[in-house]
Amino acid sequence: MTENEKAINKNEKSSEEQGAKAKRLRKKKEKPRQQSLQEALGIDVKEIQDIEEKLFIARFLDYFSEDTLDFIYKDKGTDQYVKKVTEKVAKLDQGNEEDKLLKLSFEDKNLIKTIYNLKANAESMAQNKGIKSSPDKRLRWLSLAVTVPLLGLVFILSFLNIDIIFLFPILCVFCIIPQFLRGYVLKKWFAFKEENKNEIYTQNREDIMLIKSFIGDLLNNIRAKLLQEKVPLQLIKFVLHSRDYENLKLLNTKNVRGLTQYFYSFEYPEGMEAFPIPENLKQYEQPDFQERQKEKPEKNFIVLTELKAKDGIIESFVPTLRGDLADKINQVLNETEFSDSPKKFNEIIPNYSNEMAIYCVCGEIVEIINIQISNWKEQFKFYLFEGKECKCGEKVYAISLMDDSTEIPEEVKEIFL
Repeated sequence: MTENEKAINKNEKSSEEQGAKAKRLRKKKEKPRQQSLQEALGIDVKEIQDIEEKLFIARFLDYFSEDTLDFIYKDKGTDQYVKKVTEKVAKLDQGNEEDKLLKLSFEDKNLIKTIYNLKANAESMAQNKGIKSSPDKRLRWLSLAVTVPLLGLVFILSFLNIDIIFLFPILCVFCIIPQFLRGYVLKKWFAFKEENKNEIYTQNREDIMLIKSFIGDLLNNIRAKLLQEKVPLQLIKFVLHSRDYENLKLLNTKNVRGLTQYFYSFEYPEGMEAFPIPENLKQYEQPDFQERQKEKPEKNFIVLTELKAKDGIIESFVPTLRGDLADKINQVLNETEFSDSPKKFNEIIPNYSNEMAIYCVCGEIVEIINIQISNWKEQFKFYLFEGKECKCGEKVYAISLMDDSTEIPEEVKEIFL
């Protein structure tokens, strides 16, 4: 090799190293949304967390008061949410006078007792109409009732010299039955909820209005704080299940299995001009995942299977393309609320490499550009990883449990297993 060739190779190598270094620096400079908001708007991290916690309280109370039947016979799940709400309300005592008044209002209205009274009344009404367990529990029992005979049949036939061709129709029937029963149970449940929603409201109007009045005060408290800090209200988006509150701007509505979801931001006071959005925050004004899906539903979904994960840290996985379940995954994501992950990607998957990576449909390793904590129906949380658009023009999304010991709801088990 000549001296010129060596020099050229050296320069090329140096350029590649500089490019790689620049890329690492760019990645290092990427900041989560919470930090970007803090720096661009000069808001303390504690204040951002305070707003998020208040929105959590408002969303739960609104969902519970609007669709109480979704919580009947789910004592453990309800207790967990009530515990979280109680802890977050207790923190209001550390805030300003308005926050302390909110805490006193919560206690004076005795909302914890109101929640459990409302749940008990809904369960009593359901029992009187023949519903004595949650649909999830009924689905589990039905699945077991079908699976056990199927396993027994397979066990018996394994000792007989029968051609598999003759067994295939029988096995197909056993595969179809669980799906049929699942559809039947859910259809009946959604019909029951729709038929009895007005009765729940009529019989418990006082309790429901008590909860909603507190939600209204809480939302107004958040809005006042945002206005005081001159935060562009159009950056703060959230989902509620009713239109019973003032000072909100409706962005979108979506009907999910008979239940309407409303996408909101806060409304500016009449006559006030909107606060300008800093340039480095304009990315957060873009439509969220559900809004983008209306234009073009995603189709390239990777599920991280054979997972070893604990406390949000993923040690190992097998990336499995689930294009055949794209419609179902899109439906689940449409029923999901998203929040930015507090952890960076290299903290969540520290061993991400050629040996363990998420791949595009063309075989290239996917570069993850966004991580969301996905909260499905306030029941189940999982990761949603958004990949950068590949050179082949495709875009890949990956979903994963946050802990391999997480109990997966029956409705979404097919996706994650």
